[in-house]
Amino acid sequence: MSLTKGHSVSKETWDSHNQMMLDPLSVNDSEVFSIIKKEKHRQTYGLELIAAENYTSRAVLEALGSCMHNKYSKGYPGEKHYGGTDFNELESLCQKRSLETYGLDSEKWGVNVQPYSGSPANFAVYTAVVEPHGRIMGLDLPDGGHMTHGFMTEKKKISATSIFFESMPYKVNPDTGYIDYDRLQENAKLFHPRLIIAGTSCYSRNLDYERLRLIANENGAYLMGDMAHIGGLVAAGVVPSPFEYCDIITTTTHKTLRGCRAGLIFFRKGVRSVDAEGKETLYNLESLINMAVFNGLQGGPHNHAIAGIAVALKQAMSPEFKAYQVQVLVNCKSLSSGLSDHGYKIVTGGSDNHLILLDLRTKGTDGGRAENVLEACAISCNKKTCPGDKNALRPSGLRFGSPALTSRGMMQEDFKKVADFIHRGIELTLEIQGSLDPEAPLKEFITALWQGEKFQQRVSEIKAEVEAFAGKFPMPGLPEL
Repeated sequence: MSLTKGHSVSKETWDSHNQMMLDPLSVNDSEVFSIIKKEKHRQTYGLELIAAENYTSRAVLEALGSCMHNKYSKGYPGEKHYGGTDFNELESLCQKRSLETYGLDSEKWGVNVQPYSGSPANFAVYTAVVEPHGRIMGLDLPDGGHMTHGFMTEKKKISATSIFFESMPYKVNPDTGYIDYDRLQENAKLFHPRLIIAGTSCYSRNLDYERLRLIANENGAYLMGDMAHIGGLVAAGVVPSPFEYCDIITTTTHKTLRGCRAGLIFFRKGVRSVDAEGKETLYNLESLINMAVFNGLQGGPHNHAIAGIAVALKQAMSPEFKAYQVQVLVNCKSLSSGLSDHGYKIVTGGSDNHLILLDLRTKGTDGGRAENVLEACAISCNKKTCPGDKNALRPSGLRFGSPALTSRGMMQEDFKKVADFIHRGIELTLEIQGSLDPEAPLKEFITALWQGEKFQQRVSEIKAEVEAFAGKFPMPGLPEL
């Protein structure tokens, strides 16, 4: 099609353009539609045990794909930085529901609902309250912490947190797998952090928020709770809440909270401390955090995501959601006991929350090899380091979580069956490993897995059973996509 300056497009072309804007995805882009359908099949007929994943509801997905996506805005409720936002009450509603979900007084707590996800939310907090090269302490990544809590190795600073701030990790006891609070307290007195992070990504026990608050007070530090993994559990009141002890709390909204992919930052307001003479020191977190999010690190908010968060928060206040979270805990314990019955070691001996860490060292294999076999059998999980691992490139563990399969309606007896499938996958891992040289690299193991006729037959048998089992449980969300 050629256009001459000053001439409009033909009616035929313009009609075609208008139709393009109305066509469904299946017609408009069959290639992308096909990829999504394949992923839909994988999610429907596989066992999703990645602890950070979940299935969100149809209502959340509808909000996420609504006309709210089209609207760009800047600033915060009550501020007009952009046209067409005079009647946009969505963000205020989302803020209101955020506070209500966690039972917070709006005079004592505020919330920013604009972070694009949990990692940007964390970095916004650091930007707001920790000066450049200021000091941060978080649980070490190999011990169950998160990358954004300051992870670095002997040779390289991995996380941007460790690049722009000075980070010092705290650790778990390598024998018990529990956080070593005594050592944390000693190191904090030497390091004098500006911020201590109370949060994990692979730790199966409740945190001692009271002890962490004491350590923060001893060092004049802020205590930031990162409840990304347990936000839904906290909302339902089935695990201890960080709000009683923390100054700031961040969370993602797509894990146990079961919303869309986004983040929240909660911050205290009012009196922070009172000295011996009765002089009050007030919190100044609201303006610092809001400025760090916009314009500091982000542009306009994703209004469609804020709509999805608001819907998820309404669901989180329902009795049905609490029942779901109760079942998440029951199912996790069922999975843990099922694997223990097969002779596996669970780090810390069990779980208080939605996840467990399986230590495969006693079985003579590792997480990387087992993860590959389980994935071939339509079982998704993560390889993870275990306390005392000597080589982070060959982690000894597998992390399993119960939220996603619980969202599909599975109960404790179903998770016993899931444990049996996992056991069969790990047995196959050992069989493949036994056919190779003990020092064979992972690449050689994967080649044997996919090219060994006997092993592929075993994989096919397990996968067929897994898919038949998983297919009995409906997948939440949109019917076609």
